[in-house]
Amino acid sequence: MNVSYPYTRMRRNRQAPFIRNLTQENWVTANDLIYPVFVLDGQKREEEIGSMPGQFRVSIDRLLVIAERAVMLGIQGIALFPFIESDKDNLASESYNSDGLVQRAVRALKAEFPGLGVFTDVALDPYTIHGQDGIINEAGYVTNDITNDVLLKQALSHAAAGADFVCPSDMMDGRIGIIRHELERLGLHNTGIMAYSAKYASKFYGPFRDAIGSGSYLGKSDKFSYQMHPANGNEALREVALDIAEGADIVMVKPGMPYLDILYRVKQEFKLPTAVYHVSGEYALLKVAAEKGVIDYNAALLESMFCFKRAGADIIWSYAAFDVVNLLRTL
Repeated sequence: MNVSYPYTRMRRNRQAPFIRNLTQENWVTANDLIYPVFVLDGQKREEEIGSMPGQFRVSIDRLLVIAERAVMLGIQGIALFPFIESDKDNLASESYNSDGLVQRAVRALKAEFPGLGVFTDVALDPYTIHGQDGIINEAGYVTNDITNDVLLKQALSHAAAGADFVCPSDMMDGRIGIIRHELERLGLHNTGIMAYSAKYASKFYGPFRDAIGSGSYLGKSDKFSYQMHPANGNEALREVALDIAEGADIVMVKPGMPYLDILYRVKQEFKLPTAVYHVSGEYALLKVAAEKGVIDYNAALLESMFCFKRAGADIIWSYAAFDVVNLLRTL
């Protein structure tokens, strides 16, 4: 028998909404959220992404409408991901075109909504004809240092366009240090780096690859030669430590829910601002399960957000960011 019972009754602090609210340990607000958006070329274009219910590829004029809604809801940032319909090649040369899709989208966002954070994906998979995040050699291996050269050009083009944070998501060794060095050398001291520091070679990215159009190019290939094995945890701490040493301002764990242990360990170990990516597969699972009547989407979504905060996330990237804010207003 518990010797403290009945004097200690844990249910006293659960008996009514007022006391549950007063004793709740973690909260989610609009200030925690970044909304990822897929952009494509053209005008007045909006294409639904079949594997991501409720998500669309949009042209820049439609992107501005989304950004206005984000500002009204208090969401702090937009993350940009391109859908490149042409100009793909082995060297991802379109990725650093100063008049490229992402670069134009950044300029448009900062012109209309200067206070909204703009985060850009620094990765080559939307631009390559093979769907890998880097430049491949004759053997099909993703080369590290040659890839870094292109990633640097891409990051600098985003910074020059006005991106607030460049976000390398490729997992090449040393790319954070190279980018930070050049940003400083060019006087771009306030351009931040949010590093995808613990990014796993996950099967939860499938809908994302549909959204950017890289999945069909990647085929049966995988990304295990540069992204982390899902079985590894200590390796993530080494990766994060290296990115911090090289100049990362914020680190990220990706995916989210299957890697809450990694998120917790990273936050506890480094105490640095830490982001988590509620990835496309996680989002799609909630949506599809709700459509099948298996779960309550709203309740499961908020539970997921609270789990991220409990594990240590300061920032949450989520395709459900708008849904989260609207739900919070009903609590």
